[in-house]
Amino acid sequence: MVKLAREVCAVVVSEYGRRELLRRLSDPFWFQALGCVLGFDWHSSGLTTVVTAALRSALGSGELGVVVCGGKGKAARCTPEDIERAGLRFSWSTSRVEELKRVSRLVAKVDNAALQDGFELYHHAMVVTEDGDWAVVQQGMCPNLRVARRYHWSSESARSMVEEPHSSIVSDVVQKVVLDLTARASREARAACLDLVREGARRVRAQYASVRELLRGTAPLTAWISGDEVARVRANVSVKYLRMPEELNWEALERAYELEPRRFEDLLLVRGLGPRTLRGLALVSLLIYGAEVSWRDPAVYALAFGGKDGVPFPVDVRAMDEAISFLGEVVRALEVGEAEKAKALRRLGLLASQVGRVE
Repeated sequence: MVKLAREVCAVVVSEYGRRELLRRLSDPFWFQALGCVLGFDWHSSGLTTVVTAALRSALGSGELGVVVCGGKGKAARCTPEDIERAGLRFSWSTSRVEELKRVSRLVAKVDNAALQDGFELYHHAMVVTEDGDWAVVQQGMCPNLRVARRYHWSSESARSMVEEPHSSIVSDVVQKVVLDLTARASREARAACLDLVREGARRVRAQYASVRELLRGTAPLTAWISGDEVARVRANVSVKYLRMPEELNWEALERAYELEPRRFEDLLLVRGLGPRTLRGLALVSLLIYGAEVSWRDPAVYALAFGGKDGVPFPVDVRAMDEAISFLGEVVRALEVGEAEKAKALRRLGLLASQVGRVE
């Protein structure tokens, strides 16, 4: 796997450049295909960890001007040290090294705290180039469902580190309710969380107590918000990992107040301010200030119709037939020549026959 990974990366870098390699690694489907080429099962969560480990070994010399920092478990916690070693190899300035370390911490914090989807991160790999460009591949596991999802980032596509920053998020399941503070729809909530922190922990504590009373059924804030809003919020926070936390990390909030964060990403990087405290701030922002948050899962399905071996679920032949029929109608409606239509319909016919064999 290491030898083949090295040759694949060498060809991509030689033909298209280092930035193109990062672009492809940040594409979840190209990454998955690479795992298949290297000989790994396409549906296994281990594909992510094994492929990144193979890439780390394949690119370890730095000859291609690309290295992999971090990895699974303990290796992920060594990412800052790996970045420092990359800095020595590529003769980076101290400021570039510190900036890449900050990006690594921020990416992990976003997917661990700002995006609360029930998946716990256990893998963090940062691919960096000699030019300072980067891509991150992270993976989390949902303990209840026993399935993984993968998060892809790149310096090229992440125009903002806190607003819809991912290249993609792929998962075999999409959760019904997710607290997504990275969504564009949560922009007001992010600003409200910053405002709360700037008011100080004492003020936040008082507001938090009021919100807890509201959610217990005694509603001193009902004059501020409509009954429909109360019912909607209660329905959302009934999900276990979105329930109002018993306590927030008040020391972290005091620390944040002293640091005076100017941006939401500065708030995320405050030591000790984790998902529980951020969730509490977001729900206070919603109930008191009416700052809307997104409850939509930003992940996309890695599989459309299932797998022929039943992983993660059996092939839905009826859904596949409907998709083929729909595509056939689209082809017939195209304003192209009859020859082109005939070729496209023959390809769809071949696909339909393959579905019959699966069935």
